[in-house]
Amino acid sequence: MKPLMLRGVALFKGYLGPGEQLDMVETIRKVAQAAPFYHPVTPGGRKMSVRMTSAGAFGWVTDRRGYRYEPRHPDGMDWPPIPVEVMAIWDDVAPGARAPECCLVNYYGEGARMGLHQDHDEADFSQPVVSVSLGDAGLFRIGNVEKGGKTESVWLESGDVVVLGGEARLIHHGVDRIKYGSSALLKDGGRINLTLRVVT
Repeated sequence: MKPLMLRGVALFKGYLGPGEQLDMVETIRKVAQAAPFYHPVTPGGRKMSVRMTSAGAFGWVTDRRGYRYEPRHPDGMDWPPIPVEVMAIWDDVAPGARAPECCLVNYYGEGARMGLHQDHDEADFSQPVVSVSLGDAGLFRIGNVEKGGKTESVWLESGDVVVLGGEARLIHHGVDRIKYGSSALLKDGGRINLTLRVVT
């Protein structure tokens, strides 16, 4: 599948078909059973609008101590392994990259969003970040490596996959809003986003 390129970001529209999306949701439910979703808090004390969990050797966490990767869930348990079905997506869209060490799972409920940010807590920026969208559509905004300047937005729909690599690896990006109820994939609505990263 040939991706659509937006500011160096590769967008694979409809990468996962309807049946594959259903299977992936079941896979992520098992991850959440082993490491439950929690509501993270920023270092400034603000509760984020998304809920999150992780799989892999590390999970990305935020609290009053800062943004960082940790080998254990805030409740103390180890993160479960990254499912093989998720690893297969990485292997396909990021051939030649090192194996991901973290799969961050964000759940966007009604009204949730993610401000413009860079993924820069990793040690090796030569490795890409791969994102998988499931459920309700999210308005994905792509900015620049430097702060400020013009941005471009695109709706990410269920089954879409995004790769931030090369010169776009440190580009600012975010989710302005979700189109709540636009997908019937998740029983209670909302959007799940998987983000795969090499940490070390």
